[in-house]
Amino acid sequence: MKIKVKDKVLVIAGKYKGKTGNVMRVYDKQSKVTVEKVNIRTRHIRKTATRAGQKLQFEAPFSISNVQLICPSCNKVTRIAYKTPDKGKKYRICKKCGESVEQAKSKVEKKK
Repeated sequence: MKIKVKDKVLVIAGKYKGKTGNVMRVYDKQSKVTVEKVNIRTRHIRKTATRAGQKLQFEAPFSISNVQLICPSCNKVTRIAYKTPDKGKKYRICKKCGESVEQAKSKVEKKK
């Protein structure tokens, strides 16, 4: 899966086209993602004798094909490539700037 949790993504299709947000959850088998403050749904809870009725708002998952990764180092919408060093793990790199997405993401988190 090219998109992972805590990646910053841009919605490229649908009602929320143009919005950005962080990925909250990835559903591998269904190829869906949940993004913060995107695809908001409302669920109405019926009142009972012990509890008042209420409206719950939550982010619903949508297809992973409708989002594209924003590179943390160059802040551009990009595709993902993979690089495998001689010894070590395979990692994701930005197709535009060539930087590692994981290393750039950790640098951004350290600044905050």
